[in-house]
Amino acid sequence: MFSLGSSHRFYLYDGHCDMRKSFDGLCGLVVSVMQRQPTSGEVFVFLNHKNSFSDCRNA
Repeated sequence: MFSLGSSHRFYLYDGHCDMRKSFDGLCGLVVSVMQRQPTSGEVFVFLNHKNSFSDCRNA
């Protein structure tokens, strides 16, 4: 568990994500599609196809 605050930068993945992806799979999206570094301390938000489930990652 991690704490989120106004000092964090949040990035929303522009598209729908398969929530069955592993941590490594989501990190691959961060690097290849979002062109960010998953270990930067930024928070990455992913939504499923129906926008009914979200996943936040902060490595």
